[in-house]
Amino acid sequence: MSQAAAGAGERSLVSDLVMLTKPRIISLLLVTTAAPMFVAGTPGWSTVLLVMIGGYLMAGGANAVNMYLDQDIDDRMARTRLRPIPGGRMAPRAVLAFGLALAVAATWLLARYVNVLTATLALGGFYFYVFIYTRWLKRTTPQNIVIGGAAGAFPPLVGWAATTGTVDLTAIYLFLIVFYWTPPHFWALALLKQADYGRAGVPMAPVVWGERETMDQMLWYTILLVALTVIPVSFGAFGLTYLVAALASGGALLWGVVRMRRTTPWTGPAWWVYKYSLLYLALLFAAMVVDRQVGG
Repeated sequence: MSQAAAGAGERSLVSDLVMLTKPRIISLLLVTTAAPMFVAGTPGWSTVLLVMIGGYLMAGGANAVNMYLDQDIDDRMARTRLRPIPGGRMAPRAVLAFGLALAVAATWLLARYVNVLTATLALGGFYFYVFIYTRWLKRTTPQNIVIGGAAGAFPPLVGWAATTGTVDLTAIYLFLIVFYWTPPHFWALALLKQADYGRAGVPMAPVVWGERETMDQMLWYTILLVALTVIPVSFGAFGLTYLVAALASGGALLWGVVRMRRTTPWTGPAWWVYKYSLLYLALLFAAMVVDRQVGG
């Protein structure tokens, strides 16, 4: 094999390993990990860096194990069939070993250099995503993303524990905000990709409930989400700066969901809701930091 071919093969392997971790998804998880660290106090930058590395490794490991467990349905879905296993570029056992190795490394790093509670919460998110969501709920109920979405709500707890060594009421509210954000965010994508889920036999909400019921559920969850985001202001966790940001950004998300329900065709508005919901969560957590650090 020529040096050029060997180099290309190494680059391809590195690219596939990165793909297994789903870096675009992890980027938002890291925002919801880092922001609570600065809401909870004033962490050292070395601690922030360690938590970011550990968080990436843990989430990346969970995503890799997810691809191992979902290899059969990934092969039936257009948006996932180019992943390393269905694409034939990596052996399933190698993907599983890679994912588990990342999780072990993350657990050791966080426990050794941050604190045991942080490592335990991060590992709890890993197990919840792999066993509760991927292995159990995803293929059995349209409520899969509702309950299973709790896995994506662990990062705020991880960040909070990294700074304080504890979990308090404010941290729990941050967990609940991400928990209630997940259904309207993910169901917007599920509406757009429902044919893929149907072919794979995955009972996502639009496939089981239909488009209208899914949109109705998105509306109710968005209303609950916006209400939930302002509750921490009532007990002094955040001030005016955060309140204004939460109402403005939440109002825009609610408007987007309502517009999607009223528009035909709804595909354009659904894409807007999906993309904006990503920005919304990042803006909301950024507003928390500004409110705490600058003052409400």
